[in-house]
Amino acid sequence: MTDTPSTTVPLLSARNLVFTRNEIPVFGPLDFAVDIGEALLVQGDNGVGKTTLLRVLAGLLQADTGQIQIEGAPVTPGLRANAIAYLGHLPGLKADLSVAENLAFLCRLHGQRSSQNPNDALHIVGLTGYEDTPARQLSAGQKKRLSLARMWLSPAPLWLMDEPYANLDLDGINLVNRMISAHLRAQGAALVTTHGAYAAPPVRTRMLQLERRS
Repeated sequence: MTDTPSTTVPLLSARNLVFTRNEIPVFGPLDFAVDIGEALLVQGDNGVGKTTLLRVLAGLLQADTGQIQIEGAPVTPGLRANAIAYLGHLPGLKADLSVAENLAFLCRLHGQRSSQNPNDALHIVGLTGYEDTPARQLSAGQKKRLSLARMWLSPAPLWLMDEPYANLDLDGINLVNRMISAHLRAQGAALVTTHGAYAAPPVRTRMLQLERRS
C-alpha cells in the first residue's frame, strides 16, 4: 500500500541525485523521501543502480550532483553515523571472531540501543546456541541473520538494507519483514532494495522504481 506523503520533515530526503561511473550514467536524477514509520522499497533489475544508491546514501560513494538531507539538514559524516545503519551484500563480519564477539565488536564500533542486548538479538534472529561459533563456520543464511542481529541492536533510526532477503529461507524472509515492521513501530524507517520477488512488509510503504539507463 502507498500512503499520501506526510507534511512533516522526512527522516531522509534526496533531490536531483545523480551518479555516474566512468562518465556512464548509473542513476538519476532521483527525488525521493522516507518518513519516520515508513519503508521505501527500491525496485529494479540487476545493474540499474540499487546497490550504488544505498552506498551513496551510506556515504561509501559520492554522488555527482544532488542533495541528501537527514531531518531537513544537509548530510554530514556525523549525521550519517548517528542516523544510518547499513546492511550490504557482504556480511561485514570478522571470520575468526565468534558470533558473540562479532556482535560485541560491532556494538562498540557503531553503538547499541540501550533497550536491547546481544543475547535477545541472537534469539530474535534464531542464532541462540551459536554464541561461541566462529563466524567462518556459519552458513550464508546464518551470516545474514547475524548481520540482521547487528541491525536490530543499532540505535540508528534509518535502516539501509540491500537485498536483505538474499540467502534466507521462507522463515528468514518472514523474520526480515517482522524486524522491519517492529523497527517502524519504534519510530524508525527503512530503505530496502529488492527485485520485487518478495512481498513487502505490512507497513506504510513508498516505491522507487529504478530503470536501466541507456
